[in-house]
Amino acid sequence: MQLHTLSPKTKSKKRAPVGRGGKRGKTSGRGGKGQTARAGHKIRPEARDLIKKLPKRRGHGKNRARTVRTSRVRYAPVNLAALEATFNAGESVTPAALRAKGLVRGRTSAVKILGTGEVSKAFAVKGCAVSASARAALEKAGGSVS
Repeated sequence: MQLHTLSPKTKSKKRAPVGRGGKRGKTSGRGGKGQTARAGHKIRPEARDLIKKLPKRRGHGKNRARTVRTSRVRYAPVNLAALEATFNAGESVTPAALRAKGLVRGRTSAVKILGTGEVSKAFAVKGCAVSASARAALEKAGGSVS
């Protein structure tokens, strides 16, 4: 056996030539114009750090305190189908009961019951926000919403 008789077990993969026609035309996957489109480009570290900070400042407006709604109530959604599956007829549905049964997770204290699914049992819903379709379905089944 000599060196010229040896051959590799696996074929070597060659990278496709880019920028000479074919599937990668025009900018050849380099984006637009400018420094990053050129060969041998290198952004100075201080410029890179400046660029990193830009997206954090977007969408805040002139006065961020006015643009962000801190008083917004975030509801944890619960569907009627979930109530039907976990609660028995005549039980009261409260945020604490929903949390105990594992239907609501997280730190939100507000719960909203949505009208997806069918209800055949009567529930007494207390302390929850209820959508119009859910309210109609609950009252039709003989339940109460307060």
